[in-house]
Amino acid sequence: MANTETSLKECLASIDGATAAALVDYTSGMALGTLGGGKDFNLEVAAAGNTDVVRSKLRTMEHLGLNEEIEDILITLNSQYHLIRLLKGRGGNGLFLYLVLDGARANLAMARHQLRRIESELEV
Repeated sequence: MANTETSLKECLASIDGATAAALVDYTSGMALGTLGGGKDFNLEVAAAGNTDVVRSKLRTMEHLGLNEEIEDILITLNSQYHLIRLLKGRGGNGLFLYLVLDGARANLAMARHQLRRIESELEV
C-alpha cells in the first residue's frame, strides 16, 4: 500500500505525459496532496474547481435515477487531458485522483490503466 505522496509521485513517474497530479476531497474542495503544476497552472485552483464537476455529475446521476458509479471523468482541452478518478477503496469515499496530461505525449488508454492501478494501491 502506498501513501498519498508516493502515489502522486508514481503518477508523474509512470504515466507518460503526466504534468500534475492531486488527491482531492470533493466534499470540501481541498487538495490533500499535490505534485506538479507550476506558475502557469495552479493545481490547487484546478483541484478545487474540479470538485464542482464531480458534484454536478453525481447530482445529475441522482436526478436521473442512475444507480451507477463514476469510474472516471475525462475533460479534453486543445493541448491537455484532465482525468478525474473517483476512489473506490477503503477510506476513499469522497476523494478523487486528478491527473493533468500533456495531450501531445499522453496515451490516454495507458494513463487510465495506470491511474486505476495507482488508485488500487493507495492507502488513505
